[in-house]
Formats: sequence, structure tokens, C-alpha cells
Amino acid sequence: MNTSYQTLLLEIDDAGICVLTINRPDKLNALNDQVFKDLDKAVSSIEEDDEVKGLIITGSGDKAFVAGADIKEFSEFKKDQATKLSQRGHRVFQKIEDLGKPVIAAVNGYALGGGCELALACHLRIASATAIMGLPEVSLGLIPGYGATQRLPKLVGEAKALELVMTGRFAKADEAAQIGLVNKVAEEDVLQESKAMLKSILKQAPIAIKNAILAIRESGSSSGYETEANLFGDLFNTADFKEGTTAFLEKRKPDFSGK
Repeated sequence: MNTSYQTLLLEIDDAGICVLTINRPDKLNALNDQVFKDLDKAVSSIEEDDEVKGLIITGSGDKAFVAGADIKEFSEFKKDQATKLSQRGHRVFQKIEDLGKPVIAAVNGYALGGGCELALACHLRIASATAIMGLPEVSLGLIPGYGATQRLPKLVGEAKALELVMTGRFAKADEAAQIGLVNKVAEEDVLQESKAMLKSILKQAPIAIKNAILAIRESGSSSGYETEANLFGDLFNTADFKEGTTAFLEKRKPDFSGK
């Protein structure tokens, strides 16, 4: 896997956990064109790499996860350019959400605007005690453009999503956890707690985890129940199902092969 990028750092440990760090600390890890290009390539590489079992996305330094988009890059854009910018963000962040491996955002500081939207595209979110999240786009005369208007209501409900987007206010870590914006607030080191959660997930059957991601992604759609039934049925043809049920009956821990 290519681990050399202009704006990212990638590290993979022996457990197959890949830590992807947005590495622009002097710009509070703001999203710019190069970050999107690097993210696009990195996520494709991670998807194809069998050695990678799960992904953690975080930001460099202790101030910011991602403090937003690089506004200078698009301040002079016209409608067509802006629409394409939003569509590119949708495509890259959807690629993260569609990854068939668990993805956790380790939110280590400010996650604002596009940074909050990046966290929303991850499957789970763990915040540091100092994390601050928000979508302040209305203060620029805009709305979120990288998927937050679609993902946020599924997490916090439509009324709370409207409140956060229309006021543009920030939510500290405790409130973010209370309203469901993040799964938990780390008691100590957010990266280590993210790794601990990911390790607990990786103990389970890999194909089942992938199918759970696919099924839950369809929640609320007209085909959601049909998708669940098909993915549930598919798992009965896997070696992991046979191993899991045999281990249960034999009262031992399963040894999943991912097949």
C-alpha cells in the first residue's frame, strides 16, 4: 500500500489497524484540494489492502481534527465550480462511509465545517475531552456541502440537525456525546481509546462486520429490510458462520478466518 502522501500520514500496526492522520497542523488540518486527492487515493488503497482490517482517521497536533475547509481556495468560485466542489466532497466522503472495514474518527480538537462532515462520514466517532464540533457554514452565507445535511439528521434527529446548522453554533464534547453526534468522549487518550474500540470490533467475524455496515447504511430506505435479509442469508454460506456457531456450542472463543 502506498503510504506516502503530501498531506497525510499512514501507519499500520500488527493488528491491521491503520491510522490515517490529516497532516497540515500549521493550517489546523484544513481540507484543501490536495487533502481530497490524497484521501481519495488513500481510501482506495486501504480498501484493497487485505492487511488493513480497520481504519482510524485523526488530525495532526493537539488543536484540531480538521478545522474546516480551506476557504481561500473557493472564495471566488461561481455556481458550477461550487457544485462540483460539493460533489467531489460527496464522492470522497461516501467512499469512506462505504469502506467495507470499520472506520473510527478520533476527534482530537476542533472538527468544524468540512472537518465535522469528515467525522460524520466515519462509522463511529470518539471525541477527546477538548473536542469541539460544529457546522458554521451559515456564517459564510453557505450550508454544509460535504454531506452533513444528509448524515447529521440520522444521528441527532432532524430538529437538532436544523438547530446546529441554522445557528452555526459549536458543541463541546459532552454535548456532542449527549445528542449522539459522537459515540463517546475519551477519558484519556482519544487515539488509544479509538484503537481499543476498533480492536474489540476486529475480534468479530470480518464479513459479518462488513455486512452490518452495508445493512445499516440502508436503514430508513425502502429497500432496507430486503437488504438486511439478503445480507443475513449470505452469511450462512461463510466459514465464519460455521466457526462462530460451532464455537458457541463448544463453549469456546471463535477463531474467524474472514472467509
